Amino acid sequence: MTNLPPHAVRRCAHPVNLLHATLFFSPDLDAEFEKLGITDPSTMRLAARSAPLGAVGAGTVAATFYNYNHELLSRHLPAVWETASPAAVLDARLRAVDTTLRRLLGAEAIASAEMTEAAELALRAAGACTRHARPLYAGNADLPVPDADAPHLRLWHATTLLREHRGDGHLVALVAAGLDPVEALLSHTASGKGMSPRWVLGTRGWSRDDWDAAAERLRGRGLLDAGGELTEAGVALRADLEDETDRLDSAPYEHLGADGVARLTELTKGFLTAAVGAGAFPANLSGKN
Repeated sequence: MTNLPPHAVRRCAHPVNLLHATLFFSPDLDAEFEKLGITDPSTMRLAARSAPLGAVGAGTVAATFYNYNHELLSRHLPAVWETASPAAVLDARLRAVDTTLRRLLGAEAIASAEMTEAAELALRAAGACTRHARPLYAGNADLPVPDADAPHLRLWHATTLLREHRGDGHLVALVAAGLDPVEALLSHTASGKGMSPRWVLGTRGWSRDDWDAAAERLRGRGLLDAGGELTEAGVALRADLEDETDRLDSAPYEHLGADGVARLTELTKGFLTAAVGAGAFPANLSGKN
């Protein structure tokens, strides 16, 4: 029996996830990786997220990231590890996080009591996550927690743990719902909450033909209408997916408790609002077009 208000897990996970994601749209990540000799933007982002797993290849990343085309991944992995080791990538990643958060949030927020409080709340929540069947979470959980004198890095580390723990569970829900990678992306976009098709096709390696074929399959299941909108059944499926993801992701938030979850939500929303105001994300990132 949950001790949390309805949808409290989701309301907290949303700003946690987006605060974590600021790194992957940051020019500071590009600058740090260019110092390592990694210059392709796709390679940078794939390496940055997969490095906690070690010097993995395209197959492992296709399995754990779920919605990337294996052919795209094969152009970058495992070749990137010949340029820079996972350890070097992780060091560069943390340097980029430091620069990014300082730039987006400002020195006052970085040094604030609220930053320290948010970091400790998020780390406490992450302490209740579990490794089994959660590969991306488990890889990041084996990394050292940044020192107490860098609470912004501690917070980002904790948001990474919470984001990957939720993401690993979400893949279980997608497989159970019978949605393949492109169908998952398309139905999320059709809900109005996912990335725009332009961003999906530009970053995940799928073609317009792949997108159109997925739409046809979803129409065949009665989940998408002729105009590309989710049907009643499609809306229900996406709602069920989020409910199941919440259920699989409940442990860290139950551990934190209702008051702690409410406070972590408040704090991360505040930091996220500041980051968005400072231009953390592209204006055309989300939408149906």
